Amino acid sequence: MTSRIADAQRRSLHEPEAFWGEAAREIDWYEAPEQVLDASNAPFYRWFRGGKLNTCHNALDRHADGPRGEQAALIYDSPVTNQVRKYSFRELRDLTARFAGVLAAHGVGRGDRVIVYMPMIPEAVIAMLACARLGAVHSVVFGGFAAPELATRIDDAQPTLIVSASCGIESTRVIPYKPLLDEALSLAKHRPRACIIKQRPQISAELAMGRDFDWDSETARVAAQPCVPVDATDPLYILYTSGTTGQPKGVVRDNGGHAVAMQWTMRHFYNVAPGEVFWAASDVGWVVGHSYIVYAPLINGNTTVLYEGKPVGTPDAGAFWRVIAQHRVCSLFTAPTAFRAIKKEDPEGKLLRGHDLSCLRALFLAGERSDPATLAWAETQLKVPVVDHWWQTETGWAIVGNCLGIEPLPVKHGSPTVAVPGWDVRVLDDAGHEVPAGTTGSLVAKLPLPPGTLSTLWNADERFLDAYLREFPGFYKTADAGYIDADGYVYVMARTDDIINVAGHRLSTGAMEEVLAGHPDVAECAVFGMADDLKGEVPLGLLVLRDGARHGAERVVSEVVQRVRDTIGPVAAFKHALVVKRLPKTRSGKILRGTMKKIADGQPYKLPATIDDPSVLDEIAVALRPLTDALKPRA
Repeated sequence: MTSRIADAQRRSLHEPEAFWGEAAREIDWYEAPEQVLDASNAPFYRWFRGGKLNTCHNALDRHADGPRGEQAALIYDSPVTNQVRKYSFRELRDLTARFAGVLAAHGVGRGDRVIVYMPMIPEAVIAMLACARLGAVHSVVFGGFAAPELATRIDDAQPTLIVSASCGIESTRVIPYKPLLDEALSLAKHRPRACIIKQRPQISAELAMGRDFDWDSETARVAAQPCVPVDATDPLYILYTSGTTGQPKGVVRDNGGHAVAMQWTMRHFYNVAPGEVFWAASDVGWVVGHSYIVYAPLINGNTTVLYEGKPVGTPDAGAFWRVIAQHRVCSLFTAPTAFRAIKKEDPEGKLLRGHDLSCLRALFLAGERSDPATLAWAETQLKVPVVDHWWQTETGWAIVGNCLGIEPLPVKHGSPTVAVPGWDVRVLDDAGHEVPAGTTGSLVAKLPLPPGTLSTLWNADERFLDAYLREFPGFYKTADAGYIDADGYVYVMARTDDIINVAGHRLSTGAMEEVLAGHPDVAECAVFGMADDLKGEVPLGLLVLRDGARHGAERVVSEVVQRVRDTIGPVAAFKHALVVKRLPKTRSGKILRGTMKKIADGQPYKLPATIDDPSVLDEIAVALRPLTDALKPRA
């Protein structure tokens, strides 16, 4: 590890109050924190106790009232509606202050919850910031979520008000939101005071008298609201993530630690200076959208891009290159699955060549494991650093990654590099003991976690302890498995439940996927364990071939089986692979390996609420049937 990053890591772990106290000076405070780190109620650590601030002020007002007032704060780029609109910091502040007036007029105040159920339109960002302006707690639910999932979140968060829109728009269809919201409200026990609906031109939603109110009409009749000072330890938002019990977990993020971490990461991790254009190609319904579409870029004085489109199909696999060139994006942050989709449709990168990407300095990938083949393809095509980094909804920002703003490290494909300052990452065995370098185990982070991470789960402190802290006392359990090499590079191989046991050998499905993805004809792949009477589990690989693949399915399957044997060894018992048209994914791009495993094992499964297209599971079941029938034990 080189000197500057090593020094930053040492200071962050051994002098955390000095390190983060210095970072906190970049944030505007109404009252400075009395204590940087409060450990009096461990493991419920709190950052910046006694400080008072407002996150919306830090994101908008301090720029709007200064020299950045006319700088673009938000670029709304919507290929599905053929629109591009830019909002200056001053304009975005004024719109947000006015919508905060709408919320206040309907009884929303400090500490009240507001559910935001919106597509990727500027009003979604405005609603989030308006909540922060009043000290209210927003809970963004991914637009298009099924009604039962929305109802569950309504009952858990118990919002004073819900903000929604008449519809969302995808490349081939318009999705009415209001019927989903109406059904959710009929299912939920909790009744909000009102719903504010943004009517879009594509669909005009029917409003229920006395409960539903039109966004535009309401904003026209209220006065703008000022920022409300809140405690640093007050919650900024609740973001639900799937729970193993079927009851979503409401991750709680505070105001003070979050603002400090967002500011720090933009400068020191992403290496983006105020005034530059940053694009996180995600959705505001996911944690990446919260952190790096909305809060971090705006707090840092950047222009952020809100993209209502897809990496392919709006209109083609050159969509990302058009946005980068048109808006002069300096850094792009997206999921590996987006680049796999682009690579599949345009493997030679022909669509890239018509765009001037000289503005782009770096590509950041996160959300799912970045296979080395995709990472190398991106490096070759873009000719800029490609930074794989690892983090989670719970953490809010990177646990492991290459800090371009401190000192870039040499890249090792397959590793997101080393722990980011503030994070003390270890690998433990099942008994909680540290394992030697190169040994796979449970990846954990030593407490206290740095600022900006989850403080607890909404109304569920005991569940917070059970889910993350009790299995390995003194550590946060990431539920990811991997290892750390002799140089301190972290390798995140799979979720702990994706480590399969083949005849007593613990094997990483991620390591096998890495081998499969290295085949030149493979665009995407997934490996999961399938029940086997003799060995307990055996691995099964599903392959999606790239467009224009040189060889047919049979030859590719034969070659990838041999590649696993040659690379990992016969111990992997990798003998079965199938070519499929597509893999089932969530709308954020995560592959549903656990669901496919249940299909292969003939077990019942619940249709994931976040699945992008449920019909793909039927395709997978049909594709698996001949193999699973052949492998069934004979009487």
